[in-house]
Amino acid sequence: MLKKIRITLALIMFVGITMLFLDFTGTLHHWLGWMAKVQLLPAVLACNFVIVAALIVLTLVFGRIYCSVICPLGVMQDIIGWLHRKTNKKHRYKFTTPPQVLRYVFLAIFVAALLVGVPAIVTLLAPYSSYGRMVTNMLQPLYIMANNGLAAIAEHYESYAFYSVDVWMRSLPALIVAVVSFVFVFVLMWFGGRAYCNNICPVGTVLGFLARLSILKIRFDKDKCVNCGMCTKSCKAQCIDSQNQKIDYSRCVTCGTCIGSCKKKALVYAVAKKNANPATPHEGEGIDKNKRAFLIGGAIMTGTALLAQEKKKVDGGLAVIEDKIAPARKCDLVPPGAKGIANLRQHCTACQLCIAECPNRVLRPSGSLDNFMQPVMSYERGYCRPECTRCSELCPTGAIKPIEAPQKASTQIGHAVWLKQNCVVLSDNVECGNCARHCPSGAISMEPVESLQKKGSSAVPVVPIINVERCIGCGACEYVCPSRPHSAIYVEGHEQHREI
Repeated sequence: MLKKIRITLALIMFVGITMLFLDFTGTLHHWLGWMAKVQLLPAVLACNFVIVAALIVLTLVFGRIYCSVICPLGVMQDIIGWLHRKTNKKHRYKFTTPPQVLRYVFLAIFVAALLVGVPAIVTLLAPYSSYGRMVTNMLQPLYIMANNGLAAIAEHYESYAFYSVDVWMRSLPALIVAVVSFVFVFVLMWFGGRAYCNNICPVGTVLGFLARLSILKIRFDKDKCVNCGMCTKSCKAQCIDSQNQKIDYSRCVTCGTCIGSCKKKALVYAVAKKNANPATPHEGEGIDKNKRAFLIGGAIMTGTALLAQEKKKVDGGLAVIEDKIAPARKCDLVPPGAKGIANLRQHCTACQLCIAECPNRVLRPSGSLDNFMQPVMSYERGYCRPECTRCSELCPTGAIKPIEAPQKASTQIGHAVWLKQNCVVLSDNVECGNCARHCPSGAISMEPVESLQKKGSSAVPVVPIINVERCIGCGACEYVCPSRPHSAIYVEGHEQHREI
């Protein structure tokens, strides 16, 4: 029964979070957004103490059930293990003594990276974020392609139940990291069970401290146990020593597989008897493990409070339009609600949920080491519409805080800069004004400038004049500028956002 309940809840969470990352319509986040916010690390970074307290209580009562029900990377590993058992029925797990130093080293590195501010390390080790990147970079393009196929079929029958969406690669480094992460986790799970969860994952290590104190535990009924070893062979966490009838609760994820495999009903999930399960052989003697678990677990919880798709665009069937090239900005652009670069880098774990859900296609993963794979804005495929607040509604870590449309329309994330050498008004002697017509804040006006008048010409060029105080940095001007491959007007980011 325990296993069936756990599998049902795990599948609900796993499918829900996966669909949350796959969805590009903006519909599902109203119903499933809470699934991202109940993940432990995002809740800690968002200072969501209610969620953090609830997860701690959940672990202290039920054990490390978070890792086998709520964490999508943990559930994915269970699915890989299930596939392995189906394809290789001779494979059996065995009890192993984990390299304790390795767990603590990874945890120490992770905590230090959080406190010092090294987002590249945090993003690589955070389990929820790793899964989010896998779905966003590997599965979402396939999902959109399938949607586009349905849209083509529906259009053939004069139905518009589906609509086509461009498939494009947001970042080659992010794709490479996602593929390598998936292969790494897959190989570890296929050959070594939950080695990733118990030796590398910092969230698993923290919850392992607390799980030793849990009220409900899987324990042996010594009167019924015949030391057949079936529980050890079925335990993907490799934490059951059937010969000595001991379980390492810091690694047990309460999946219930061992209970189902025991034909003698010698394993039960119940309130642990006092001294029923002494320290496992690899643990030291004379150490107050309860006190150590509380101190370490509590300290950690409080202390850590391009290649684009190849597709030609043709102007009237006569000339190929070049794709735009992103300008070399001196300062990155980050979404309104982030309040500035410092807040985003401090709280973001690069799960890329905001990138996957951005309807305007302006968010993409950064390739820079100081904010590796965190979202940055660029306006080659769209601009940040003042009425859109989806990324702020989705962010589970507080890196992009909730913001209303009126507040967003008055938040300056950057300012426009005009490059006269690229402007078609001067280079091609034509009238334009695209930037001024599409500016939602009215920060750009077209005015004649006599100093730019060419010798021998009677015409005074009318060029854009930017009111920096009114500009909010939405990028509409940069996106609609006809100059190729570099826009004649681009947005320079601000380190700290301000209200105008």
